[in-house]
Amino acid sequence: MKITDVLRKDIMLLDLKATDKEGVIDEMIASLDKHGVITDVSEFKDAILKREAQTSTGLGDGIAMPHAKNKAVKEPTVLFAKSKQGVDYESLDGQPAYLFFMIAVPEGANNTHLETLAALSRQLIDQDFIRQLKQANTPDEVHALFTEEQEEVAQEDKAPDVKEEGRPFVVAITACPTGIAHTYMAEDALKKKAKEMDVEIRVETQGSEGAKHKLTREEIERASAVIVAASKKVDKDRFQGKHLIERPVQDGIKKAEELITKAVNQDAPVYSGEGSKVKADDMEDKPNSVWGKIYKDLMNGISHMLPFVVGGGILLAISFLFESFLGSDSGVFTFLNDIGGNAFSFLIPIFAGFIALSIADRPGLMPGMVGGLIAVNSNAGFLGGLVAGFLAGYVVLFLKRAFRGLPRSLEGLKPILIFPVLGLFFTGILMYFIFGPIFATINTAMVDFLQSLGTGNAVILGAILGGMMAIDMGGPFNKAAYAFSIGIFTDTGDGSLMAAVMAGGMVPPLAIALASTFFKGKFSEAERKSGVTNYVMGLSFITEGAIPFAAADPLRVIGSSVLGAAIAGGLTQLWNSAIPAPHGGIFVVTLADNALFFLLSLIIGSVIAAVVLGLWRKPVN
Repeated sequence: MKITDVLRKDIMLLDLKATDKEGVIDEMIASLDKHGVITDVSEFKDAILKREAQTSTGLGDGIAMPHAKNKAVKEPTVLFAKSKQGVDYESLDGQPAYLFFMIAVPEGANNTHLETLAALSRQLIDQDFIRQLKQANTPDEVHALFTEEQEEVAQEDKAPDVKEEGRPFVVAITACPTGIAHTYMAEDALKKKAKEMDVEIRVETQGSEGAKHKLTREEIERASAVIVAASKKVDKDRFQGKHLIERPVQDGIKKAEELITKAVNQDAPVYSGEGSKVKADDMEDKPNSVWGKIYKDLMNGISHMLPFVVGGGILLAISFLFESFLGSDSGVFTFLNDIGGNAFSFLIPIFAGFIALSIADRPGLMPGMVGGLIAVNSNAGFLGGLVAGFLAGYVVLFLKRAFRGLPRSLEGLKPILIFPVLGLFFTGILMYFIFGPIFATINTAMVDFLQSLGTGNAVILGAILGGMMAIDMGGPFNKAAYAFSIGIFTDTGDGSLMAAVMAGGMVPPLAIALASTFFKGKFSEAERKSGVTNYVMGLSFITEGAIPFAAADPLRVIGSSVLGAAIAGGLTQLWNSAIPAPHGGIFVVTLADNALFFLLSLIIGSVIAAVVLGLWRKPVN
């Protein structure tokens, strides 16, 4: 789609008189009506305002693109208008808008308006072009500028990608909430800057029409790093083990050189993922499935809870170490214990709040956090917090649907009054009088049962939890085992199950590191190099380091890892090992009860898994 095909010179407005947003819209619609582009002014304006209600089409940098696809439109048309003094258009950057493009598309015109917006957005990334548009005085000058610009873009698109040995290569994804303008502006900015820097780049756009120029597995593997310039959630599981830079889409436009420089220098952490899938074909949930939605919401709660778990838990564990040497009256013990305890007191409210946020967006956060606090105060524990998060989220979703017919003039009351008050009220009633007491009873019964387990049953439970940590290495089974152990640790302070889970999570990367070291003929040179990093990741309790190996050889890697992890988890319970910290790996072993036996459990499990994997794999040709 060429802009000049629909950019009409006879309807342009090069000196807008309007001084506010609605005035600009009215003035532009009047020009469309005068020249016979639309048949019903009122109907077309309603469509424009409905689009503005979703999010402002003031894109920033002095540009606005009001648009609508409506049956009142006769033919696809772009109206260009210019304001000399600038207008407050509620733009995303808060700055006045000077250049306006009203896009009108007939209702049955397929994706014409999206194609037009995308093409227009690509051209508006050039600041020199914007400056020239602001200086243009006649419709002919405007039309000529777009003709020249689109010819330059066409030439660039025709230019073949040059692949040179040793030339830096990076891949990127761009995406914005509406999937229209900024998505393609960021794409063009990254491409232009990469060309200037003599860097080869491939950019996947995730716009309103879906993903385009989708990155291949070979391109991802070849790239030195991945740039994700997105202001909405994108799937990053395919980037496991790659250096990943994640920034808002605006940075893709404004800071393209910085992002590309970081990517070339691999100045970014290696992505290990959350909820990663070992084998997409076998284990990935369909995005629209009920389980897929529940899992996504649950992972949002866990991922935001983890900093409180790790920071608070490790400081608590260190405080106990000082207590053993200096006594409970020590100022150091009291200080560290208070800080860690304060962090831990947020754990369940944060968990519940971010589950609700994932379900119902920002209005769900506050009712979810308060519901989580009610769970803590009613002794409903971790399970009660989990229920509170889902409960608050769906209560707010119900309220959103119940009040969606509210008059436009009262829309502003929803986020500041209706959702907070009613969301908290209904969540509070349900938690206080129904779910809080129910899960307090369940939680107490579960804790009593676990504390009454004999050695044999404890070993079985430890083996199950350890094995679960290795089944999908960061996926649903792994997170379920970890969350269960965190819940018990939070409610009782008993770190015995944390020892089983930590040992189980450390075995897979350590087993791969050992196998690639001692069975060199079974691994390629690249795999042996990657295997070395798994020593560090395994000792740090980062299970996801094993994912690239599991993805390439799932049966052997996962099978041997589950065996070794289950043995390690069971042995920690047999030898009564306990770790009073929820994370840290080898760095918190000194704080453990029976620390030597924990290390022995870890060594035995890792060696068994490594030997099984080494013997099971076929030699590399």
